[in-house]
Amino acid sequence: MQIVTDSGTDIYLTPEQASELDVHIVPLIVTLDGGSYREGLDIQPGEFYHLLANTESLPVTSQPSAGDFAGIYRQLAVADPDILSIHMSSGLSGTLNSALAGAELVPEANVTHIDTKTLSAAAGWQVKAAAQAARAGWQKDQILALVQRISDASDSLYTLKELKYLIHGGRISHMKGLIASLLNIKPIIGVEKVKGTYVQRGQVRTFQQALKGLVDLIARQYAPGSAMQTQVIHGQNPEGAAMLRELVDQRFDCAWLPVRELSLVLGAHTGPSMVGVAYAPQNAFADIPT
Repeated sequence: MQIVTDSGTDIYLTPEQASELDVHIVPLIVTLDGGSYREGLDIQPGEFYHLLANTESLPVTSQPSAGDFAGIYRQLAVADPDILSIHMSSGLSGTLNSALAGAELVPEANVTHIDTKTLSAAAGWQVKAAAQAARAGWQKDQILALVQRISDASDSLYTLKELKYLIHGGRISHMKGLIASLLNIKPIIGVEKVKGTYVQRGQVRTFQQALKGLVDLIARQYAPGSAMQTQVIHGQNPEGAAMLRELVDQRFDCAWLPVRELSLVLGAHTGPSMVGVAYAPQNAFADIPT
C-alpha cells in the first residue's frame, strides 16, 4: 500500500524517513502579487514570508486540482494499485474533494481516502503512522483503525497576534474579526472533530496571556505530568514557539517532536505570528512500527 497526502498535513520526516516510507506529497498552491507557487516545489516558507512582508497584497490559496491527484495515482498504480490518500480537513480545504475527483479518473487505482478532520502537525501524525504501518505490512483495516485512534486522541490549539489574514481568508466572520482587531484581542483557536473546522476556544488581550491560556486549556483535558506527544508549529515566530514549548514542558511529561514551520499555505491564512501545539496522550502511539 502506498501513501499520498497534501502539503497541508505538515508531515515531519527526516530525509531518511522520507526515503524509507515513500510518502507522496501533493503541493497546495499560494498566489501572491500575481505569482502562483506550489508549496515545497516553487517556494519555501522563508521565501513566502519574505514576500508577504514586502507587499501590501494578501495571499490567496488553492487546493491541487483533480488532475494533479489523478497524475500521482496513475503513476503509483503502475507499481501498486492500493493507495491510501490522507488529507487535511475537508472543513477547511477543498483538497479532499479534489483527491476524490482525481481518483475517479484513475479506475486502475484502488484509492481509499481519509479526512483527518484536522491540519498541520496533528494531521501529519496520522500520515506518518499510516506510512510506518504500511511499510511494516499491516492490512488496510488495521491501518485505518490506527489512523482513527490517533485522530481521536490528537488535538491542536493555536494563537496569533493579528487577525487580518484569518479575516481575508474567510476563516472567521469578518465582523467578529474586525471587532476583535479593534479591541486588540488575541484568539485561542482549536479544530473541532465533527466537521474539522476552526472553533474559538478563548480570547485574551495579550499574546503572552494567549500562550498561557492555551496551555491552561490543555490542562483541563489532561492532569499535570501526563505523558504526552507534543509538537509546536509556527508561521515565522520562533520566539513565540520557544515560549509556548517551555510553558507546555513545565506542565506535562512531553515527548517532543521537532519544532517546525507551518505549511506556508496554512500560514497564508494565519500570518507569520501564529504559534500552536499539537498534542495527544503518548500511549496513543504505543504500538506504531518504527
